[in-house]
Amino acid sequence: MELRQLEHFVAVAAEMNFSRAAQQIHVVQSALSVSVGRLEKELGIELFDRSKRQIALTAPGEAFLQHARDVIRTAHRARVSVEDYREQLTGTVTLGTLMSWGTLNLPAALQEFRRLNPMVTVRLRQSLTGSAGHLDAIADGKMDLALVSISSSPSRLVSFQQLTEEPMVFVCEPTHALAQRHHVQLADLDGQDFIHFPQGWGIRRRLDAGFSDAGVHPVNAYEVADYAIAAELIRYRLATTVLPISAANRFPDLHTVPLNPPLTWTLSLVSAAPEPSSRAAKALVDTLTRHVDG
Repeated sequence: MELRQLEHFVAVAAEMNFSRAAQQIHVVQSALSVSVGRLEKELGIELFDRSKRQIALTAPGEAFLQHARDVIRTAHRARVSVEDYREQLTGTVTLGTLMSWGTLNLPAALQEFRRLNPMVTVRLRQSLTGSAGHLDAIADGKMDLALVSISSSPSRLVSFQQLTEEPMVFVCEPTHALAQRHHVQLADLDGQDFIHFPQGWGIRRRLDAGFSDAGVHPVNAYEVADYAIAAELIRYRLATTVLPISAANRFPDLHTVPLNPPLTWTLSLVSAAPEPSSRAAKALVDTLTRHVDG
């Protein structure tokens, strides 16, 4: 039984004439007759007495009419109840994130997005394998968007939009031998205890490439997956590290020195190529790009 059949039946019952009912609801009379006939066949009973020149409702038809009207009114109320949400975005967007967001104010972006799109759920996810893990998740369709600090990928299944770029700096405690330098070269770190980050992280790839190009071999004394832990190790004079300047600025008690030649850290937003498939994901991209300072 379809709602359309009920509407056709009620229209005929109101006019007691198939021709006039067809004109009222803008359907062909033959289609209206077929629709009502199928309804009667499905119910196993005649709703109209067609034995006379003027059709009339049968007793079962009279009983059925009130219920049919109730169903139509309920369906109408159901449609009206969602009208306010018709223009609202819905769904779920999974966003991969990192330890550092550079000049992107991610909390403010998510706050604005929730206010403008209350029917959308944003799932924030971190990966132990950092940017590389996010790229794999995007390519596999397990994630909609991701913030990464890797600027390219061999996969054609992901697209990149760079959000911000900033210098990386040498980070040490104030009494360290290199703390008073105007610049620190990677060669200065040769043989020194160094805090590294996990394989797959964008910063790890950038530093490994820089050390390799410079022919430098720092002692990989510690490998951590948290900038705050790295800062604690530095405070206790156990090692030094290199961080994006926005991350280093979180720890004002530590000392930062520019690198020469400079190394840069980039933050990009990646999605499945050529662009996010859902309207909600596209809207989140717009919100994120508007919350990048500068």
